Amino acid sequence: MDYKKVEAPLSTVTYDKNKVEEPTNNIYEAIAVIAQRATQVGTDLKKELVEKLDEFATYNDSLEEVFENKEQIEVSKFYEKLPKPHAIAVEEWLQGKIYYRKPQSEQ
Repeated sequence: MDYKKVEAPLSTVTYDKNKVEEPTNNIYEAIAVIAQRATQVGTDLKKELVEKLDEFATYNDSLEEVFENKEQIEVSKFYEKLPKPHAIAVEEWLQGKIYYRKPQSEQ
């Protein structure tokens, strides 16, 4: 998924509790699903960032030499400006883009 095009808020937003719990009829279950999705999004973003930063990496054995690569800085700033993983997960949840299922308990 392209997280750069998600219309999630960049700052704190108050959500209607009834809309959040509507798909599950249980606020705690809804939050658990959102939290799991936020973890997935965060992991994906981190992996993508590390891959992009590795393209610019220069490996030196000298600790005295520190290179500030402008491209690395720009990539890092871009990812810092993206919405946080939890905001992306909440927006996906409210738009019905998250598939979840509840395992049936054996009786």
